[in-house]
Amino acid sequence: MRDSLEKIFLPFLEEGEITEITRYGKGHINDTYRVSVRMENGEEKRFILQRINRSIFKDPVALMDNIVKVTEYLKECVEIAGGDVDKEVLQVLHTKEGAHHVLYEREFYRCYRFIEGARSYEIVGGPEDFFKSGQALGKFQKLLGEFDGQTLHETIKDFHNTEKRFLDFQHIVRENPVNRAAACAEEIGFFLEREKDTKIINGLLREGSLPVRVTHNDTKYNNVMIDDETREAVCLVDLDTVMPGVSLYDFGDAIRSGATTAVEDEKDLSKVHFDLGLFEAYVNGYFSHGEFLTDLEIEYLPFAAKIMTFECGMRFLKDYLEGDVYYKTSYPEHNLHRARNQMKLVSDMERDYQQMIEIIKKHRSGS
Repeated sequence: MRDSLEKIFLPFLEEGEITEITRYGKGHINDTYRVSVRMENGEEKRFILQRINRSIFKDPVALMDNIVKVTEYLKECVEIAGGDVDKEVLQVLHTKEGAHHVLYEREFYRCYRFIEGARSYEIVGGPEDFFKSGQALGKFQKLLGEFDGQTLHETIKDFHNTEKRFLDFQHIVRENPVNRAAACAEEIGFFLEREKDTKIINGLLREGSLPVRVTHNDTKYNNVMIDDETREAVCLVDLDTVMPGVSLYDFGDAIRSGATTAVEDEKDLSKVHFDLGLFEAYVNGYFSHGEFLTDLEIEYLPFAAKIMTFECGMRFLKDYLEGDVYYKTSYPEHNLHRARNQMKLVSDMERDYQQMIEIIKKHRSGS
């Protein structure tokens, strides 16, 4: 395998000698490797090499076109502001021929510069960390506020279309392809009982009440890079789903993954709680550079947190009912435990919903 990975990486290599290639990260979808290179001057540089999962991303060329356009735009913004491009922007490496990818045995590979001196975390360390994570997303969305989203491709159709995903979920429940539905009646019922929630954001979009923006669409906490020394949030990574979307999805998924007391596959639900303090910290960080959303978008932020958690849990359960064909799993009930985890957070948010609304109002009043 090492020999194959070296062959794949060589077109991206401008100079130096490969000294190490090792698996990296905990991603569910793509295969990721960290490549170490000793440069001619003796300096060591590191890179990220990824095999894109083509069963999920049907058009990897369009996906990479999106990433290059967005990262080049962000790079220019950061340079103008006098920031640190090497830390604040995910940078795509091109081959010697200028391509943003390599094809090897029908597999699609891309390469990034490794962001040194920063890392991602599975669990929020506390309100200050989540405040900074909110700053990262707020800055990302604000910088892209003038970017023409119509120039981007829709890389996964209906990715955060909860209404459509609910219909797909119902279909799998009826089909029951691997005979797991009977043992999940309670979990299935939980999602079916909340059908009306799946139509709300789509309804606002159909009315033209919500603007379509350039969005990240996968803003879980472990996609935020945190500086090792300053503990500042410096960069959003995993841009595979950057495309036109709704700002509510980005905010909601960040809250889903960060304002919780446990990782998303924690089996012991007594350890899984929605944390209102973390929610408030994120809201304050998100808007620390000023408000950039419409009044209606801000009004629906609490609902966004709930519906993105609902959608994620429903997707985990659907995958379990299909036989674990989408997410990587470590044991047979992995997706089922993930679904139950998200269900617990949805229930907590429903309990705390009025307090979430009050936190948003408090932020807007400046008190």
